[in-house]
Amino acid sequence: MRVTVWNENRHEQKNPKVQAIYPQGIHEAIAAPLRQAGLEVRTATLDQPQHGLGGQVLDNTEVLFWWGHLAHGEVSDLLVEQVRQRVLEGMGLVVLHSGHFSKIFKALMGTSCDLKWREADDVERLWVVAPGHPIVEGLGEYLELPAEEMYGEHFDVPEPDELVLVSWFSGGEVFRSGLCYTRGRGRIFYFRPGHETYPTYHHPGVQQILLGAARWAAATPGPKPVRGHYPTLRPPK
Repeated sequence: MRVTVWNENRHEQKNPKVQAIYPQGIHEAIAAPLRQAGLEVRTATLDQPQHGLGGQVLDNTEVLFWWGHLAHGEVSDLLVEQVRQRVLEGMGLVVLHSGHFSKIFKALMGTSCDLKWREADDVERLWVVAPGHPIVEGLGEYLELPAEEMYGEHFDVPEPDELVLVSWFSGGEVFRSGLCYTRGRGRIFYFRPGHETYPTYHHPGVQQILLGAARWAAATPGPKPVRGHYPTLRPPK
């Protein structure tokens, strides 16, 4: 499986706390356990030419991970359309944490994707509400993170095809934190945790979920649908 992990890579350059937690960047923290599991993984960042996704990168990507926060507006509209087309053609997309406000996620959802938030070291307990789903296979009943940024309902997204995880926070809020969608031939998974000032992507349970998401979202083989003008299959008499 060929995976590309995209990260805007801005917090790591600006915030010493983030640098200490993710010295190689959030993208490498996400990529490393996927590589260890045997996936072919490359990384790409915002400030690279064509945001690191030019040439044949998108065409050769089966699953694209997307993390962004500070610089959603700096992402090229042309690139967003290229990613959207690849998803419709069958590329998987895993959108992480504040990527809910990314251009690509908004384009695919067709809504504001807005929500409540609070950064106050809340405990987050992610409950598995779809036991046996491939993304959470082997995870257990729930996963608990000792400190995370809170996201709260209402989350302005379409009803998901499948709801896999629901978060409860120590402040009392709940949030739909693991959502599955299909757009065209492509599978999309939104996963909530991952604020940059917490070591969330070093957590083994989170790494397990991301590996499950990559495997679930991977492009499925099979013929492409035939569309457009189509001759009759019955010969004229």
